[in-house]
Amino acid sequence: MMSQERGAILRRRTKDDLPDETVLDILARLPVKSLLRFRCVCKPWYSSIANPNFLSTHVPNHNHQCGYVIHIPRNIPQPSSSIPGSSRSSGQVCTLACDRTYETIFDFRFPFTHQSGFPHFVGSCNGILCFSYNTAAWSNVFYLWNPSIRKFKRLPDNQLPIMTFGIGCDSQNNDFKVVGIPQAFAKTKPPPEVGVYSLSSDSWKRVELGIELRPTVCYYTVNNSTALPFVCGHLHWILKIVEDVGGHARLSADMLLSFDVNSEKLKQLPLPDVEGSCFMKFVTSLKGKLALIEYKSDAQPYSTPCSIWEMREYGVIDSWNKLYVLSIENLLDFIGFTNYGLLLVQKGSWLVSTNSKLEWKYKYLLIDLETLHEKELSTQVNYHLEVATYMESLALLDGRNVVSY
Repeated sequence: MMSQERGAILRRRTKDDLPDETVLDILARLPVKSLLRFRCVCKPWYSSIANPNFLSTHVPNHNHQCGYVIHIPRNIPQPSSSIPGSSRSSGQVCTLACDRTYETIFDFRFPFTHQSGFPHFVGSCNGILCFSYNTAAWSNVFYLWNPSIRKFKRLPDNQLPIMTFGIGCDSQNNDFKVVGIPQAFAKTKPPPEVGVYSLSSDSWKRVELGIELRPTVCYYTVNNSTALPFVCGHLHWILKIVEDVGGHARLSADMLLSFDVNSEKLKQLPLPDVEGSCFMKFVTSLKGKLALIEYKSDAQPYSTPCSIWEMREYGVIDSWNKLYVLSIENLLDFIGFTNYGLLLVQKGSWLVSTNSKLEWKYKYLLIDLETLHEKELSTQVNYHLEVATYMESLALLDGRNVVSY
């Protein structure tokens, strides 16, 4: 950032004052709570901290503080009296936990509600959590939420078809984008489009998907059981390809699609050559790398073989490397990886009696992939979990239609 763009940091300078560049460099290394307080020191500090250029430098400086995860409950019903966009608590709770130990730091409640029911977790990026609500008209209502500064924003309504969405950050323009592709599409229909929301313009637009469909392809379906991974500036989807073979529709292959959030271009990435068949395949992120998870059938009952691949050099097919092969007993759900590479899964379920009522209980385990040591989370919950890596940031500090609570 050039000094003329920064503005004067101090009204009066003395021989003991630090240069403006030094002051801003110090501010960029401070935690979010301190910066919120320091905005009240003087008007130049207020405007400098709110400057988009400062926001973009503050996030990289705090990447080392990303050792947090947020547990997000799935499918928790909301009160019928919920008011759209209300800042009243919805009763739903997220849990902030230490990434390495999963010990709870504190809980915080959703600041927004919607009459359609429970929110669907879209993803997390640079301190912003994204949620959507499915409405009766098969459309989506989206919210962006930054818990560290207690602000959220409802996105403009859109008329997009049923899509699978993810969230990413345009590093060139310091802009957040929500991106979706149709969950299923056929070549006989008009060319499918990508829906893109930009926070800087606060609007949605449509971008042509732009992929070639082979003559025998009937349709594609999106297959992702976790939040879409945002890796190397790209969002990723796995598509299952259905082809017409001798007059019969038959599942033939999988395709990995990559959407560049900066250029808004979509392309196909190579998948590794896999021996044998698998009944589930999806992509996620592992320590900042693109990862592929494969589930296969096992002769042993209640056991699920799992292969974990990593793309060591982004976009290069020869860089796919099978890191781990493990067998997980009573596996119900793959939740995700921590920043330290621990695997969180959901195992088994059983009925217990609580206050004369029967409830399902689930077991959540952290698995060390190097030692295969399993650690059960101390807190038992009776619902499914989503997990997002989290960091404090100043995103959504200022902007149109941002709500404080």
